[in-house]
Amino acid sequence: MEKPVDFYFEFSSPYGYIATEIAEAAEQRIGRPMTWRPMLLGPVFKITGQQPLVSVPMKGEYSKHDFERTARLHEVTFRYPEKFPINTVAAVRAFYWVQDQDPAKARALAKGLYRTYFVEGQDITSADKVVEVARAIGVDGEALAKALEDPVVKERTKREVEGAIAAGVFGSPYFIVDGEPFWGVDRLPMLEDWVKRGGW
Repeated sequence: MEKPVDFYFEFSSPYGYIATEIAEAAEQRIGRPMTWRPMLLGPVFKITGQQPLVSVPMKGEYSKHDFERTARLHEVTFRYPEKFPINTVAAVRAFYWVQDQDPAKARALAKGLYRTYFVEGQDITSADKVVEVARAIGVDGEALAKALEDPVVKERTKREVEGAIAAGVFGSPYFIVDGEPFWGVDRLPMLEDWVKRGGW
C-alpha cells in the first residue's frame, strides 16, 4: 500500500490556509491520502534566519498582493487579518488532540480555525477562541480546554514540530510524497504530476 502524502502547514500561513481548502480535491485526483500535520514556523525561523514574508522590505508588499491573488485563483475566500502573523500553539495542540480521536473532525477543526482567522478576521491565538471554534464542529469544549494544558499534549506538539524540522520542513504549506518535498501551494500541480508519472 502506498504511503500517505505528508501535508505540513502553519495556522498563521495564508498559503497554508489556501492549501487546506484545495488539498482534499488534490487527494482525490492522485488517489493517495494526505496526513495533515500542522506545525510552528517560529522554531524553523530561528534555524533558518527567516522572518515572516510581510516583514521583509519589498517582498512584504508583494506577498500581501499575492495572498489575495492566489486565493482568487483557487476561488477561496480570503481576508487579510488585522493582526498578522500570530502565535498558533493552541491551535496546533488542539488539532493533534482531536486527531487522536477523530481524524476527520481534526480536518474540520483545521479548516474552521483557518476560516475564523482568514475569512472572519478573528484572532485564534487564545485557547478560549480555539475551544470556541472546536465546539462549533462538535468537539467537547471542556475536555479540549483541559487538554490544551495537559503536559502530554504539549509534548506531542513539541514532537510534531521537531519531526517537521527533522523532515526538512521550512515553510507552509510543505508536502512530502515518497521522500520528495514540494514547498508551496503553487507546487500542488507539480506534486500531482509527480505522483501520476512516478517522478521524472
